[in-house]
Amino acid sequence: MTAHKTPTRDELIALEKSYWDAIKAKDGKTTAALSGKTSIVTGARGVSSIPQSKMAAMTEDGSWELESYAFEDVEVSTPAPDVAIVAYTVRQKVKMDGKRQDLRAADSSTWIRGADGWQCHAHSETFLQG
Repeated sequence: MTAHKTPTRDELIALEKSYWDAIKAKDGKTTAALSGKTSIVTGARGVSSIPQSKMAAMTEDGSWELESYAFEDVEVSTPAPDVAIVAYTVRQKVKMDGKRQDLRAADSSTWIRGADGWQCHAHSETFLQG
């Protein structure tokens, strides 16, 4: 097994942003490639286990649109060279069912580097006041 260099903070933030950019573009191929075989997601709707095979359709379908996002207070942890956790608050402008909303949330993603590169295996989002 080849030893990998521990990624930098900037590389990990760029990785997280690449996922958000794919969601904004409704680019299901990219979100599927950046997702683990099964991703665990927690949020306002509870806990879900999402197979990689369904991630593309989830990204592309639906009556929602991510118009913009901005990260704040980003924290990064690399407990091992091939494991990273990125946590942050995010301001999002979304349109759901034709209705615009400004949202603020605390998010966290767990990334693991494997044979297919970095993939997100867990993501959580907690909506915040204001």
